[in-house]
Amino acid sequence: MTRGEITGGEVFKTFFILVSTGKVIADAGSMTSDLAKVSTAVTSVFAILDRQSLIYTAMDGTKSEKMAGGIEFRAVDFAYPRQPENLVLCQFCLEVKPGASIGLVGKSGCGKSTVIALIQRFYDSEKGTVMVDGADTRSLDISRYRRQMALVSQEPVIYSGSIRDNIVFGKLDASENEVLDAAMAANAHEFISSLKDGYETECGERGVHLSGGQKQRIAIARAIIRKPTILLLDEATRALDVQSEQMVQEALDRIMVGRTTVVVAHRLNTIKNLDSIAFLGDGKVVEQGTFAQLKSRRGAFYNLANLRYA
Repeated sequence: MTRGEITGGEVFKTFFILVSTGKVIADAGSMTSDLAKVSTAVTSVFAILDRQSLIYTAMDGTKSEKMAGGIEFRAVDFAYPRQPENLVLCQFCLEVKPGASIGLVGKSGCGKSTVIALIQRFYDSEKGTVMVDGADTRSLDISRYRRQMALVSQEPVIYSGSIRDNIVFGKLDASENEVLDAAMAANAHEFISSLKDGYETECGERGVHLSGGQKQRIAIARAIIRKPTILLLDEATRALDVQSEQMVQEALDRIMVGRTTVVVAHRLNTIKNLDSIAFLGDGKVVEQGTFAQLKSRRGAFYNLANLRYA
């Protein structure tokens, strides 16, 4: 400034630039640990994205527009990848006719939920074949195949968003009438309409703003709106109180009509009216028949029923 090479204003500009830049650099330095955590997290995410799935997606496989829904297990052996030495299913055979309903019962760990997972083709069997409409599931276009089935589990997945959003996840291009019809069929329309914001009510993270029965009925509506050929129910009423269970069961009974339905259940009153019941044990079907037939045989199912009603 004394020599006249810069002005006083330029000195202050330089000073403030250095001060502000230094502050930004200091703040960035304090984020080093966070950046390290982010780097680790991103690495694990990309590792999952880059992983080659063991389930081959047959994009050029059989592209049936509409399935009949017949399911057959032919001498299936299966063990989970982390415990290959422990067979969950061993020479497992089971057939479900198109449009029929079957209940799977047995002790915990007997393979009931495994059967559901194999039907969805989340895993492939070690030996044997899982057939749908006479075709090996490994030969089917997996995207088209899964679009024709729906699952309602014991702990339904409810996403953060509105009730409408959660129902529409079952069919992204669903119309307003389809949403209403699905909710009515699931015994959900009445409680949804009673809420202040109706179908626009926010569910909260994992459905925290809803009760167990409400979440279950929304999950059923999401399944109905898909109009599935195959309906999978994995202990859908186990965690509910008596009143909620009755409403959910009424909805389930309504949507099972005309669909191939596989029901995993511990509460035997939920499977009394099914076309068939299979009692699983040691990785196989021990007994199969209607509720009345199995009770009259006084076998494994009879003993289980006596324990349940004792």
